[in-house]
Parts: sequence; structure tokens; C-alpha cells
Amino acid sequence: MEGPLEVLERILQEGFATGNEAIVDEVCAPDLIEHQFGLAGRGEQARAQVKAAIRQVHELMPDIVYTLEDSVVVGDLVWARGRARGTATGPFFGPPSNAPIDITLFEQARVVDGRIVEHWGNPDRFALLAQTGALGRLAGHQPAVG
Repeated sequence: MEGPLEVLERILQEGFATGNEAIVDEVCAPDLIEHQFGLAGRGEQARAQVKAAIRQVHELMPDIVYTLEDSVVVGDLVWARGRARGTATGPFFGPPSNAPIDITLFEQARVVDGRIVEHWGNPDRFALLAQTGALGRLAGHQPAVG
């Protein structure tokens, strides 16, 4: 049976990196409790929101690569810090920017019997908004032309 770190890696690598939302049915418990902002919920609602997030992330950055740089596992809990890198070739608060993206992720998951039963995630959405140019558009600023 896979441990907490391996299960977390699977949802990132086999799900978010590839756009394969079916991985949620494999690695997330039916009674999943999701705490991440924008995805929070329980059970099937939480699982559906995670699947939608996988589709959205993959649509924004089909070439996304996840790297976990630090992790700690204590019993059924895993804490991890990593990075997500890719190119914003999909729409995000406007048309695709084709900008390179490099954001930090903080993840915590509780894994029981090889399935995520509870998850907290904190991707650096502010950096994502800034790097895609969406923050400037939302603030009414146009990028400098050079």
C-alpha cells in the first residue's frame, strides 16, 4: 500500500499534471474532506470540485510540472512544499498570456488505506495572477511594451 507522500505525488503527477481527473476516484476517499480555498467541501461535492480543478489547471498549463522539494510524513499525515511550473497557454481571467509560470505549493493531506481522506492546499495564487498578467488586467494596468 502506498504511503501518504506517494499518494500525494500521484494526484499531482497523474492528475493535475496530465489532466486525468479519474485519478480522484482512485486516490481520494468517497468521504473526502477538502479544505483548500475554492475547493472546500465534503464527499462527492469535494471530489467533483477537485476534478474540476484538475481540468482547469490542465487547461491553463497543459505542460505543468510538479516538483515536491520538501516533505514530512508523520503517521497518516504528509506535509509538502513544492513548485508548479508551466506555460500559461490557456485562458485565465482573460486570453492566454503564454507566460512562464513558477509558483510555490504547500500541501497537507491525511491518507488512510492509500486514499486521501482530508486535504489542505495552498498554491500561491497571487503569484499565479501576477505571472499570467491577470493581476495587472484586474487592476487596470497594461504591461509595459518594450
